[in-house]
Amino acid sequence: MNSVLITGANRSIGLELTKQLSKQGFFVYLGTRDLEKGSEVVKQLNKDGFQNIKAIQIDVTNADSILEAKNIVESEQGKLDILINNAGISGEFPQNASDTKIKDIQTVFDTNFFGVISVTQAFLELLNKSENPRISNITSGLGSLTLHSDPSWKYYNFKSTAYGTSKTALNAYTVALAFELKDLPFKVNAIDPGYTATDFNHHNGPGSVESAASFIIKHTVTDENGPTGQFFSNDIEDETGISPW
Repeated sequence: MNSVLITGANRSIGLELTKQLSKQGFFVYLGTRDLEKGSEVVKQLNKDGFQNIKAIQIDVTNADSILEAKNIVESEQGKLDILINNAGISGEFPQNASDTKIKDIQTVFDTNFFGVISVTQAFLELLNKSENPRISNITSGLGSLTLHSDPSWKYYNFKSTAYGTSKTALNAYTVALAFELKDLPFKVNAIDPGYTATDFNHHNGPGSVESAASFIIKHTVTDENGPTGQFFSNDIEDETGISPW
């Protein structure tokens, strides 16, 4: 049974990813900062008929927490097939370029950028043991420099000095990582679930968590001919879903 670790999986899109991947036959590690809360979520999922799910404590900003999670997965599975870097924070708004405090920007980057790098580097050893390793970095259209430079883009006015720039940096890291692993079976992509109604944005988005999760899975669970080093967005209205960087 192939295994997947999803960070920030105890609610919203991460939780829906857990449900859909469980139904598809994966063993899912539901990553959560609060193990007690995560365990309660898994109990409810089991009652609802979802199986092969385990809550695992992982704080992407804490090196000891990441290492402990890696050791658990290694002892139980011996490898990891899919890593979905889903954990993220938005930070406080507004985030004006002229006056957003450096410490507030750093807080967002610690989770959305440095946290992803820390988790990815820690789990690469286990991913290398998979026949078809996949890494999906959950990003946002707000990280696209091309779209942010286009006044006709529907979200052109949604600039954010902490959140948006953290996702731009994450996209750049995705490109660098995909290039480094291009001669191996890895597929590494940045995936934007689209503007989705979740706790993250006070349920303001037009998209559903079901659509968001399905889109992420579509571009994660790919065969050996699947793309790598791409940026996919559920808000792009063409069949490829490829977003400009």
